[in-house]
Amino acid sequence: MVTQPRFQLRAFCHLDRIQPQFAAFVGKIASGAPAIEGMSSLYVEMAPGNWVFQVMDKVLKAADVLPGAQIVERQFGMFEVHSMSQADVHRAAQVVLEFLEQPLESRIAPVIASEQIITNVHPSQAQVLNRINMGTMIEGGQTMLVMEVEPAAYITIAANEAEKAAPVFLNHMSSVGVYGRMWMSGTESDIRAAREAAASALDSIVGQ
Repeated sequence: MVTQPRFQLRAFCHLDRIQPQFAAFVGKIASGAPAIEGMSSLYVEMAPGNWVFQVMDKVLKAADVLPGAQIVERQFGMFEVHSMSQADVHRAAQVVLEFLEQPLESRIAPVIASEQIITNVHPSQAQVLNRINMGTMIEGGQTMLVMEVEPAAYITIAANEAEKAAPVFLNHMSSVGVYGRMWMSGTESDIRAAREAAASALDSIVGQ
């Protein structure tokens, strides 16, 4: 039972079917079992961050899911679990809410903190970006979407839903800290379609 008054269920989101670019990216950075395309996934972010250890323990003992990430940083904690079975991931989600004695609506609703669309990326800037890029390389002449979301973990559903909407490339994603960030690249029309899908997915999440 959560008794600390300052506890926050910051983010709680279910990815129904992980897309190829998303799967490749998180597989590269995963600290735990890497997810693959087609799996279902659950991301949970909370504060204080140390709650992650106990909640993850309850989930893994009650649901047939694999842990992909368990991160505790200065302010917040985040974990991810996944499975080929959506039913098992839904069970994991139920375990989290039951253990925390929190309704789904107690989560914080996501907000897009900033966004930019950069058309015809200069080749020199593409090369600079690629030095720290963990995903698909950005090419000069492509259009680039940069998006920041708060709470951070919601950037995952934004990226996954964007990829469903258009054949874009996931260049970079960070889902921990104050803000979640992603870079995507592709044609201008595909990037604009991806942006609309990401924004729509975030807008559909009900919370405080």
